[in-house]
Amino acid sequence: MYWNNSSYWAEPRSGEPQLLAHRGLAQTYSMEGIANDTCTAERIYPPEHDFLENTIPSIEAAFQAGADVVEFDVHWTKDNQFAVFHDWTLDCRTNGKGVTRDYTMDELKALDIGDGYTADHGQTFPFRGKGIYQMPSLTEVLRRFTDKAFLIDVKSNDPNEGKLLAQYLSALPKQQQELLAVYGGDQPIAALKTMMPDMRIMSKATMKSCLIPYLAAGWTGLTPSACRHTELHIPEKIAPWLWGWPDRFLNRMDRADTRTIVVGGDGSDFSSGFDTSEDIKRLPAHYTSWIWTNRIDRIAPLYRAVKN
Repeated sequence: MYWNNSSYWAEPRSGEPQLLAHRGLAQTYSMEGIANDTCTAERIYPPEHDFLENTIPSIEAAFQAGADVVEFDVHWTKDNQFAVFHDWTLDCRTNGKGVTRDYTMDELKALDIGDGYTADHGQTFPFRGKGIYQMPSLTEVLRRFTDKAFLIDVKSNDPNEGKLLAQYLSALPKQQQELLAVYGGDQPIAALKTMMPDMRIMSKATMKSCLIPYLAAGWTGLTPSACRHTELHIPEKIAPWLWGWPDRFLNRMDRADTRTIVVGGDGSDFSSGFDTSEDIKRLPAHYTSWIWTNRIDRIAPLYRAVKN
C-alpha cells in the first residue's frame, strides 16, 4: 500500500500548473455565508477592474492574463439559444425579472447585466448602465474564440437542455469540440454524453462513479474505468484523502486522460478558488496539475514569477 501510493516513489512530474479562470475575469465577493439564493452582486469587493463575469471582454481579458481554460455558465432561452449568464434568475445582477427561459436572446441582450453590483450596501452601483448588450450567447462566444479551450457549466438539471446543447456542439468543427468540456446537473450531462460520447464531461454522478471506487480500491494502483476521459474537481481539503495524492494520483489520472482541477475549500462551495499568493501556498510543493481561480489576473503572473 505504501509503495503503490507514496508520491515519494512516484514518477516525477514536470511543467507548470494549468489555470482555469472561473467566469473569465470577474468581480469577486466574500464567500462567507454563501447560499444558493445569495445575491453575490450585492456583496462584491471594491472593484479593481471594469470586467463583468461571463462576457466576451472578461473572457478575452482572462486569456490575455494567462488562462489555459475559461469556465462560463449557460442557460436555455425562450428561442432555443443559450445565454452565457450565471444566476438562476435575472433579478440579482440585471434590471430584469424572472428566468432566462422567459426571454429571447435579443430580449436578454437589452438588459443591463451590471445593474445590481454594489460594494457599499447599495450606496453606489459602479456598473449600472454599463452592462447593456453585454450578455453574450454561446454562439457568439464560440465564434469569437474558435481556438480557445472552455469549460461550459449547464446550470439546470433538465435533460432536454443537455440534448439541445449536444445538438449545438455537435455542429462545431471536430477540432473545436476537442477544446471543450461540459459539466453540470446529472440529467443534462448524461443526456449530452449519450449523444456525444467523446465529449469530456463531469457531474456529481460521474464524480461519484469515479471517486467512490477509487477510494475503495485505489490503494492497489488500479484506476476505475469511470475515471477515464472525464474531469474531476477536487476540493483542497478532500484531496489528501485520495490514494497517492498528489503526484501518484495525478499521474494515474493523466494516464486515464482525466483532467484534475483543485478548487478551494472543503467542497461546500465549488466556486471557491486560489485567488491570492497566500492561497497558492496551500497547494502541494511542485504541484503541476490544474488550478481553479477567480482572479486569473493575480494568479497567472504571480505563478510565472515563482516558476521563473
